[in-house]
Amino acid sequence: MDHWPEISEGPKVQGFAGYKAGMTHAMMVDSKKTSTTAGQEIRVPVTVVEVPPMKVAAIRVYENTRYGLKTAGEVWATTIDANLARRLPISKKYDQDKAWEKVKGVDVEDIRILAYTQPSALTGVSKKVPELMELRIGGSTMDKRMEYAKGILGKEIGFKDFAKEGALIDVSAVTKGKGFQGATKRWGLKLLSHKNSKHRRMVGTLAPKRPGYVRNTAPQSGQMGYHQRTEVNKRVLKVGDKVEEINPKGGFVNYGVVNGAYVLIHGSVPGPIKRLVRLRDPVRNHGGDMKEAPNLTYVSIESKQGA
Repeated sequence: MDHWPEISEGPKVQGFAGYKAGMTHAMMVDSKKTSTTAGQEIRVPVTVVEVPPMKVAAIRVYENTRYGLKTAGEVWATTIDANLARRLPISKKYDQDKAWEKVKGVDVEDIRILAYTQPSALTGVSKKVPELMELRIGGSTMDKRMEYAKGILGKEIGFKDFAKEGALIDVSAVTKGKGFQGATKRWGLKLLSHKNSKHRRMVGTLAPKRPGYVRNTAPQSGQMGYHQRTEVNKRVLKVGDKVEEINPKGGFVNYGVVNGAYVLIHGSVPGPIKRLVRLRDPVRNHGGDMKEAPNLTYVSIESKQGA
């Protein structure tokens, strides 16, 4: 997620990350006024994403140059989890005061933080190595953004510091990998006639005679899945930590139980179970945030074990 939208409220963190636990369904009151079911209960699919608190490892300051934004300096926290050393080397002789002196005279154009996840706090994800990512601090003035960043340096931030119930967000993740696949499965080609002299599951033609090369638009075999995809304008339906309200009987398939903070997102999100899911303020906010939290009347906790 390289693009961050400008926002009016704030200052606040414009991104977050969690781990996909699974899907279920819920009943909610349709709040869309133009809908044919406005004011009625509707059944919607929801994705459960476990979102343990993230920790802020550093503040990164950008300045504007003729070549665009350029990193002007970083200030790292003095208290960092030992598990982060599994991701990158951490200096034991770090001088934070010297780093602040370097940043002091910079004409700041943008402020971002380096935050990392805490997968070791989860039971559904069997890993200790955290994911480290850059999140933008947006809204208000630059001085207030810097003050806000200083206040959260070395501390935990929760999902509610990023978004609230009813908000629209963009969701980014790496899709389920399917490996090397043929053109028929990859592109949905029609099978050739049974009288074809070679193969039925092949491309009918690769290209016309001119130009004398195969264009990249011709459907062929290759990698299928395991691509990063971003879905825009997904609605946050619920944010909570009462796990008994969403944990299905027997736990989520291939994940187990959610034992901490979670968020319910309307619809599906890319990627398989346990995969990292990155969240961001919407870059094309057409629907707008809801003034009131969605009215969820029921969330299914029936077994997902394949009934």
